[in-house]
Amino acid sequence: MRFTNLDMDALRSFVTGMELGSFARAADRLGRSTSAISAQLKKLEEQAGVSLVRKSGRGLAPTTSGELLLSYGRRILDLNDEAVGAVKDADLEGWVRLGLQEDFGDALLPQVLGRFARSHPRVSIEGRIARNSELIEKVRSGDLDLAIAWAGEETLPFARRIAEVPLCWLGAADLDADWRPDGGGPVALAALEAPCLFRSVACDRLDRQGRSWRLAFVSPGLAGLGAAVAAGLGISVRTAIGLPNGVRVLDPAAHDLPELPSLGLTLHRAGKTLSPTAEHLASMLCETLADILPDSCQVSV
Repeated sequence: MRFTNLDMDALRSFVTGMELGSFARAADRLGRSTSAISAQLKKLEEQAGVSLVRKSGRGLAPTTSGELLLSYGRRILDLNDEAVGAVKDADLEGWVRLGLQEDFGDALLPQVLGRFARSHPRVSIEGRIARNSELIEKVRSGDLDLAIAWAGEETLPFARRIAEVPLCWLGAADLDADWRPDGGGPVALAALEAPCLFRSVACDRLDRQGRSWRLAFVSPGLAGLGAAVAAGLGISVRTAIGLPNGVRVLDPAAHDLPELPSLGLTLHRAGKTLSPTAEHLASMLCETLADILPDSCQVSV
């Protein structure tokens, strides 16, 4: 029996294009021309013997066969990347101490740390989920090698801005479509304990709009904050990353709320030069963030 070997570059272009919703975006992400991506897609369809994409409105969507290959393709590429990383860095060992902002714990821990641990079984990872101020302090003191945190007023010497993430107003999923913040006194806000960048932005933007506000609920962590917003105790400012159940993004224009800025996402490093193990983990973190961040984000990894 003669087996067909799928072209890995073509498969990566196909999967990336489907995940980004555009082969032009895939070309930018992979550093190729749009014509090269189109040629790879044609090659992949010839190898598979079926059409993989179809026209859908002004864009493209996977065919039934394309959806099936997309599912297999993700797993094939993950195994390929894991195998290459394991072979290239087979001698990596030691400790890496990583800190993550709460927003990214659920998204990054399973995807990055599990894959990293399988590729490098002799490396031990010490992870910490914490808020910005704690993460920055622990990087400064040398208690963490790496940290993913929101960019505030304080910048460490070896920090690198890796993305700009739009902020948004969040409210209960069942909030009335015609709800306005001036219907019953001050705007009820749900926020994290101070100091909190998101809380400061919410208060500042409402002040600029001339609206009064009150802190209706204060939580030490995101779980409590999400529960309060879902219960309708107040609206809040966060990003659209990892929305909890019962919470939705509010359209500022529809609800007469002030527009919000974007917030920088930063990779903090304990020093200019890190161990090969920490450098490899940093690269993997940035690559994964580029994949999971919404299309509205400006990613520079």
